[in-house]
Formats: sequence, structure tokens, C-alpha cells
Amino acid sequence: MKFWYRRGAIAWLLWPVSVIFGISVMVRRALYGLRILKSAHPGLPVIVVGNLTVGGSGKTPLVIWIAEFLKSKGWSPAIISRGYGAKVTGEMRAPRAATVASDAAQVGDEPIVLARRSGCPVWIGPDRIQVAAALRAQHPDVNVLVLDDGLQHYAMRRDVEIAVVDARGFGNGFLLPAGPLRETRLRLRTVDAVVAHGFSGVKGFSMSLEGDTVHRMTDARERQALKAFAGQKVHAVAGIGDPNRFFVHVGKAGVKVQPHPFPDHHPFSARDLEFGDQAPVMLTEKDAVKLRSRPRPNWWVLPVSAKLDPAFGEWLLGELDELRRSKAA
Repeated sequence: MKFWYRRGAIAWLLWPVSVIFGISVMVRRALYGLRILKSAHPGLPVIVVGNLTVGGSGKTPLVIWIAEFLKSKGWSPAIISRGYGAKVTGEMRAPRAATVASDAAQVGDEPIVLARRSGCPVWIGPDRIQVAAALRAQHPDVNVLVLDDGLQHYAMRRDVEIAVVDARGFGNGFLLPAGPLRETRLRLRTVDAVVAHGFSGVKGFSMSLEGDTVHRMTDARERQALKAFAGQKVHAVAGIGDPNRFFVHVGKAGVKVQPHPFPDHHPFSARDLEFGDQAPVMLTEKDAVKLRSRPRPNWWVLPVSAKLDPAFGEWLLGELDELRRSKAA
């Protein structure tokens, strides 16, 4: 995104606006802290996963990892998302479930991936307090909520805050609109944990993304090792926060990557993937869900999974156990 590369005159020209934005952010957070602005707790442990910057930073794979991990430890998690990119007018503002069969235009791209990969209930809506209530009414067995991209959603009170920082760090260090930051770096001092995804400039738990198998879009049962494309020209397409991360990942397998970056959450159509030749096209999982209606045989999807520092899981269980103990006391 352009915010990461603003330097010199342009950034400084926008800096006064960034100062005003930063003041408004601090005031808003303080008003929620003082309970002047209305906030509520859904009555279940709430784990928030977010970041300080605009654009993706690996939050979705981390949310999937947390949901799968908690399920393996006997918890019954559900995921709440705003559903970025979804229609939110009229009745579409109402809380609703996102499933593997959902239309990305109706619920957003990430919620479909979250539902497919986690196997947990995934619900979306702009008012996440209402979403939590509706979700609990349909899934009374759920006993922990994971809020995707909710670090700045102070209307929902939370129990555990996790901030993700990726390899791009903090860009030029400025707040919006001069830079990529939603809040200053000082916000990291107040979260419960920082997950560093390819970034060494902060102390936290390490995370990496793994994925070495692709599947054909016309038949997900047909799988190949990513290395099977080594030496071949491949059109790599990515509409994520950091497209280069995808291109590098594919290139490490020896693939001759022809990169095609798109804006985050780009509403893909088949025309976007017409490159004038028959070379394979490789997509991220998030982008592929928007192209399911008329897939082509030479379109391939590369799912990735998060790999976390083992200490992270132990820490998270400790936090939840402490919440249980405090509630029982």
C-alpha cells in the first residue's frame, strides 16, 4: 500500500493531519476507557487479534491457528469479524453467519476462509456486540470468542489483546493519512502479547507462514507440491495487505514468478486473471473465494498456515485459565 512508501515532502505535508488524527484516536480511546462512550462485554472470554497498521499483517492465519489450538484443548471457540468488503447497507447490517458456501460480496473474503479452515462458527457485522449476542443465541455451546481485526473496536470490551506486526514494521512511522499507522507504536505497550511475523524490531512471540501444496480451483482434490512448478513461469496474483510476501513465498520454491499485485480485498473478476498466455495462475486462498463461480483449469490456490512459537499456546491457555479462576472466585 502507498502508505508504506511515503517519504519526504508528501509525508511531511500530510503530517499535520496525522497529528489531528492521532489526537482524535487518543481521545476516543480515553472516552471508552472512562465509559463515557458506550462499550459492553459479551459475557464470554474475548480474545482480540489486530494490528496497528492498515492492511493485512497475517491476522487471518493467526486467528485460524488460535481457533484450531483452542479446539484441540477442549474449548469451543467462535470467530467474529466485521466482514470487510461485505455489503453493509439495509438488512445486510444485521449479524449473520459466514460459511464455506457464502458469497464473498455478502460476507467478505476473510470470513469465508476463517469458516473453511477453522471449522468454527464465524459471524460478521459492523456492530460486534450485536453479532456476539446473535451468535451465542445460535451456538450456546461457544465459550470463547476470537475477534478478528478488533484492536481498535473499543465498543467491545476484551480480555486478551494480541497485536500482530509483520515484516513491514511501521512503515514511515506516521499515523494516517501520512503513514500506515492507526495508532502509535506506544499502543504495543498496553496489549497482552505481540506476535512478530517476520519482524525483529519488537519483542514478542514469533510467527511464520507455511504452505507447500497447491490445489486446482476446478477440483480441490487435485493437489500438487508447490515445488512441482519449479522452473515454470507462473502468474502469481495477490490482493492482500502485503502481496510481495506471497510472491516471495512462491518464488522460494524455484517458481519463475510473474507478480500481479492488487489492492487488499480487491473484488476480483475472471478478467483480472487474463494475462494473454496459458501459464498457470496461482492465487492466495483469500482471493480465490471471490472467483469460485467460473474457475479456470489453470488456476491454482496456495493455502498457508501459521506456525507459532510453542510458548505462545502455553501463554494463551494461561491467560484463559486465569480468567476462569477469577470468574469462579
